[in-house]
Amino acid sequence: MNPKQRKKLKKMIKTRQKAQPSGYIQQLTTYATLFDDFPSVKYLINNVIESDRLLKNGLLPQPLPKLLLPDDIQDTIFQFVNHKYPAGDPQGDQLWNQYTAALPEVDRLLRNYREYLETTYGMWAYISAPVISDLAHYINHAPVLEVMAGNGYISKGLRNLSQTQTIYTTDSQSWTAENETGKHPVTTIEPLDALAALRKYGDQVQFVIMSWAPDKQTTDWELLQMIRADYPDITLITLGEQNGATNSHEFWENAQFIDPEATQRLNRNFAPFDLVNEHLFLVK
Repeated sequence: MNPKQRKKLKKMIKTRQKAQPSGYIQQLTTYATLFDDFPSVKYLINNVIESDRLLKNGLLPQPLPKLLLPDDIQDTIFQFVNHKYPAGDPQGDQLWNQYTAALPEVDRLLRNYREYLETTYGMWAYISAPVISDLAHYINHAPVLEVMAGNGYISKGLRNLSQTQTIYTTDSQSWTAENETGKHPVTTIEPLDALAALRKYGDQVQFVIMSWAPDKQTTDWELLQMIRADYPDITLITLGEQNGATNSHEFWENAQFIDPEATQRLNRNFAPFDLVNEHLFLVK
């Protein structure tokens, strides 16, 4: 993807544009059948379908591969068709045309999976089961406050692994009128903005989790300043894309990253599946 296309996609994510999820999975299922003879394509499609199936059933998905078609897929298809039909055979030409006409649409659908997640589930960060397992291991049952929780996938995942852990899940719910965030909560969410939540629970927790803070606001930077001033023993765990789709410029400019070895372990199952290079950061 060229720089202009990349910039356009990131702008779309930042501005929270709505997608039309209707028929998305059905289309991919149809293309999985069409490309049954091409494992590299079917593998990508099946990963998306399985991810969606787990989310529909209230479960966290598995990590995704990079959802990009192989660079040589047209050559692979050409060789397949030529092996199956002699040159000039109308059936071969028809099959070739069918495959090559479908490829751009398959590519578009795969690249838009994050948008589908946002508009269908209100899931902005891709929260997989292994990532939650690594996060739970790092936190080690300590009390946690999650701010900007959205629909609560992180808190729900942590609660599933430890029924006795203290987890305060909060969100201002200010996005509810604009998109699916807050409309499909997967756990109980207290309607508090990040600063109010910290004032209420800051002296009761060891960690604050903040995921996908908006890049056009400075609440994240205000939160970090409040932690430093009033709750210096708290570690802020931030999930987002550094100097990219999430968080304010002020936040990234002033964040002090700590414990690189622990951070590396936290991100071992967080390989990006699209153009958004999101990771977990430990911040003081």
